Amino acid sequence: MPLSPVLEEKLVQFRDFHSISQVGVLGTVLVVTNRVRKAGFPFPLSSLLSPMGGQVSGLSGSAINKVLRSYGVTQMVGTESGRTSRGTPIIAKAYFDFLHGLYDSGELTSDDLPDVEAWWVERFVEFFNSQPFKLNYDATKTLASVIRNLLDQALQRQKKSPGKTYVGAVLQHLVGAKLELALPELEITHNGASVADAFSSRSGDFVIDNAIIHCTTAPAEALLRKCQLNLQAGHRPIILTTAAKISVAEGLAENIGIEGRVEIMDALQFLAANLYEMSLFKADDRKVTVLRLMRKYNEIVAAHEADRSLRIDFD
Repeated sequence: MPLSPVLEEKLVQFRDFHSISQVGVLGTVLVVTNRVRKAGFPFPLSSLLSPMGGQVSGLSGSAINKVLRSYGVTQMVGTESGRTSRGTPIIAKAYFDFLHGLYDSGELTSDDLPDVEAWWVERFVEFFNSQPFKLNYDATKTLASVIRNLLDQALQRQKKSPGKTYVGAVLQHLVGAKLELALPELEITHNGASVADAFSSRSGDFVIDNAIIHCTTAPAEALLRKCQLNLQAGHRPIILTTAAKISVAEGLAENIGIEGRVEIMDALQFLAANLYEMSLFKADDRKVTVLRLMRKYNEIVAAHEADRSLRIDFD
């Protein structure tokens, strides 16, 4: 059963009062919850801390990861996350007193502890999802595969957050960043990715002269109808999507009678080809060009997206 609103509010108040938002303190309260859940109330304080009181018994990065894995969370914390700092026993003791205070008042029972543990796991998932994507540049890999890795990261996050469109947002802003770099003499208009152009009044994600670019990872009939309207208005629609979805878009175009009139391209190849051109195909300049793309991407995200977790971290 989910937590009662009253109990959840108590947890929120404890979290906010003690500023529990980073891995170390999140891991501490999660492991303490797990230990109390397994033993039940009342849990002896002597079992929580080491004999000298300077360490939290059972706290380690592997212990945190074990709990996370039991809930299907695939992101893991590092071994340093379980290291005891000067404040670790303090927060552990404060949380211990918090739980037992609720138990003594009848607001919390041993049967509630699995739900309390699940609540802290959700806070971990929120933390993981708030972190920037990571550029994993490898000079031995193709530029398309470097970009694909970013979309794969977005896809993994999207699977854990139903209703979110991380992949589409990352793709759209990467394309926007590329256009900014490739066409510095033009003013490129950007929009937040929360509302797809196929379902809004926008004619497309980007409009350059009579070309209208649509970025999508899931082409649907509504988008092709939008392209049909583009054509009727004298524009040239271009769909940038993933390689696996090109045939889908082509089939939809054929169904509504606009086959051969809409450019349908692999977005990764579109981006990679331009990166090679902008680096003049020089090996030494490729990473520099990719980093320029990332900087421009982050500028666009900062200006047009409220969700700062869309940014990309790079060295």
